Amino acid sequence: MLIIPAIDLRNGACVRLTQGRRDHLKVYDGDPVQIAAGFQEQGAQMLHVVDLDGAFSDPNSRNRQVVRQIVRRVTIPVQFGGGLRSLSDVEEVFALGVERVVIGTLAVESPQVLETLVKSFGSRVCVGIDADAGQVVTRGWEKRETISALELARRIVAAGVERIVYTDVARDGMLTGVDLEQTRLIARESGLNVTASGGVGSLEDLRALSQLSNYGVDSVIIGKALYEGHFSLSEALEITRKTEGNVLVDEAS
Repeated sequence: MLIIPAIDLRNGACVRLTQGRRDHLKVYDGDPVQIAAGFQEQGAQMLHVVDLDGAFSDPNSRNRQVVRQIVRRVTIPVQFGGGLRSLSDVEEVFALGVERVVIGTLAVESPQVLETLVKSFGSRVCVGIDADAGQVVTRGWEKRETISALELARRIVAAGVERIVYTDVARDGMLTGVDLEQTRLIARESGLNVTASGGVGSLEDLRALSQLSNYGVDSVIIGKALYEGHFSLSEALEITRKTEGNVLVDEAS
């Protein structure tokens, strides 16, 4: 399982939100570019960078400048999301050197544009499904949609999407563990590769999540647990190496 450290940017600083709420924000010391380089030095094979200002529709060019600096500093792929709501938005961040983008709001509001993006960029485009109590939330998690996470997962298959980043927003930043059952359902019902996100707080959470690998859950984004020192990236990487090959039997099959 691929461990992907997260770097969330707000006005150029590295921050973490609790349950995605803009008023529950903690700023962490350190230059985001140096933090990115540090993750690579510790063994990360990919980074997940989020423009929170973009997600909240707050215009701020500073975050894009930081993304550019991160891409230039590290040699590992950078996955980027936050505020990508048009074809031109996506083209702009690819021009910065980003390897993969995460599309959220656009996938719900403009499915035809999503199809165009997938046709143009293939597996470099994945869909972020952010859900609260099973219902999709968009626009920086501030708008609740009528479509469920499972329905959206099934719908985007037809667009040619190959990967979902699934986040339970109620768990994000809470360090209470990933919603294993819903993550498993998203992977099973869509048949796509899934990156889990939201709630990882312990190495035991990673052990449990690794049991979903046979459903297509092949990676996990970790943020607050690393910043708060619950475990180190090297410890997380070691856990995933030890648990490779474990299989969870689907009792419904």
